[in-house]
Amino acid sequence: MAILFLPRFQGAAFAVWRRNTLVWRKLMLPSIFINFGEPFLYLLGLGYGLGLFIGEMMHMPYLTFLASGILASSSMNTASFEAMFSVYTRMIPQKTYEAILTTPLEVQDILAGEMLWCATKCVISGTAILIVAALLGAVHTWHAVWVPPVLFLVGLCFSGLGLIMTALAPGYDFFNYYVTIVLTPMFILSGVFYPVTSLPVALQSLVQLLPLAHAVDLIRPLVAGLPLDNVLLHLAVLAGYGIAGYLIAVHLTRKRLLV
Repeated sequence: MAILFLPRFQGAAFAVWRRNTLVWRKLMLPSIFINFGEPFLYLLGLGYGLGLFIGEMMHMPYLTFLASGILASSSMNTASFEAMFSVYTRMIPQKTYEAILTTPLEVQDILAGEMLWCATKCVISGTAILIVAALLGAVHTWHAVWVPPVLFLVGLCFSGLGLIMTALAPGYDFFNYYVTIVLTPMFILSGVFYPVTSLPVALQSLVQLLPLAHAVDLIRPLVAGLPLDNVLLHLAVLAGYGIAGYLIAVHLTRKRLLV
């Protein structure tokens, strides 16, 4: 019956979130550097370098276009890698979950806490990227202050999906399938580097099913100062993926841990 539980974002989940936060504080600088370094290079190398040749795209400077896409994609990667590699390490080699389950906490509490932590990391790294983008002149409106809450939702979305992979993974190498087959195509096709409308019509319809495309469509207008369209649809898709991922992950994790 565990698959019927809604995400339990309550005191027990925040205990798991706090535990992860305390551990992360010891590794804070290298963690931020890893999550921040690659997107920063994209902004400088492609935003400035390629932007000189492209000029404007979709009525905005290419640097702004790229920065908004990088904000969404970096959050996808941050949440996914934390939900896969870090959670797997806690679940299997370190056996942290076995210790937590000796307390009143249940699997659904642990995974809710993990999702909250993944989303928090997205906000931390994404806010750093947003500040740099603003310093580079890529942010054109104060509406960008709404980007961190969107990044939190993006983090919940992709952490839920990543937790499914962790529940299924026999080892770390298993995650390469998800990265290659799912994350990389989303990164390339979801409007990070070029408009989705430049794709063939059939592929455009497929891309609209991908959560990253909806994350980009939410973040880009907030950064560029353009009107937002279909906000409820974008929010519903991201929330739907996150909730579905959580429910499936709870079911699979309970089977894996035999609880």
